[in-house]
Amino acid sequence: MSDEVVLKEASAGNKDAFGILYARYVGKIFNYVYYRTGNIHDAEDLTERVFFRAMKHICNYKDRGLPISAWLYRIAHNLVANWHRDNSRKKEILLDDGFFNNEQWEHLETSVVRSEESEQLLKIVYKLPEDRQQLLILKFVERLSNAEIGRIMGRTEGAIKSLYHRTLISLRDEYHLNIS
Repeated sequence: MSDEVVLKEASAGNKDAFGILYARYVGKIFNYVYYRTGNIHDAEDLTERVFFRAMKHICNYKDRGLPISAWLYRIAHNLVANWHRDNSRKKEILLDDGFFNNEQWEHLETSVVRSEESEQLLKIVYKLPEDRQQLLILKFVERLSNAEIGRIMGRTEGAIKSLYHRTLISLRDEYHLNIS
């Protein structure tokens, strides 16, 4: 079933149809929220809130020619922005004990030693304005096209291309400043 058909049924109160939407998008929304918060527990909580809010308001959903994913990402974006404002803390990634076995841990240590440049770049990314971080996550983590990113962020495809270009230039310039 297409998203449009499932959305129509979910808007009419069909809980099974909403379950289909949930199954299709929960992974993508979770990844987006996780990369914006850096914390698995907060990402789980916020993802749950995204779908609770979507379920609560799906009967009011107005089709504006955008895919349902754009609406879900917008809800996620707003909740993450509120989370950052409420918590005003640095991003942290918590690793559960036993998350890696010894072989994986050794590989990870080796990778970390060799990835100082990546770490530096990540620090620079976290200093970027929120819209530029969102753009990079949608482009490189979710692997969305500029047109899809534009629909999610409420901008034209051309504006996304321009923002992407400016973001890459600022990343490059800031990176070169930090390594010299």
